[in-house]
Amino acid sequence: MARQPQVLLHLLTRAERLSVRRIQSVLEEFDCSIEAWRVLDLLSDGEGRNMTALADHAFLPAPTLTKLIDQLVDQNLVFRRVDPADRRRVLAQLTPRGMQRWQRLSRAVRADWGLVGPLLAENDEEQLKTLLAQLAGALEGGGVTAARVERAVGRGR
Repeated sequence: MARQPQVLLHLLTRAERLSVRRIQSVLEEFDCSIEAWRVLDLLSDGEGRNMTALADHAFLPAPTLTKLIDQLVDQNLVFRRVDPADRRRVLAQLTPRGMQRWQRLSRAVRADWGLVGPLLAENDEEQLKTLLAQLAGALEGGGVTAARVERAVGRGR
């Protein structure tokens, strides 16, 4: 079988956009963005997270994340504290109100996503997670070489 990255990219993009659209429709009832939900979700384990980890998880550039964290702080959903391991860093954590908000959001998203559940058998869902994790790992793990970057830059001029 010939490799056709454009087909895979199209399918991944379509699935991601449809998934986000579905979840966003649930979150809109709570006046919550997908990015805020991602931040609240990562912080829901009770561990403080630094801004880099939050930006990576929410797929946001640092300045945009800072604005989002400021909004969440203003809403008393998140608080900042100094990282005890590195006093130069700041960690974000959920407030009790933030935890309650995340729990409500999580229940609503899971309930809506459960309506999609019958489309994928449990084994299929696990296999899909495994395959997507492997693909992401392969793409992160040096799939792009310096020579490829140089060629791409050269073509872009």
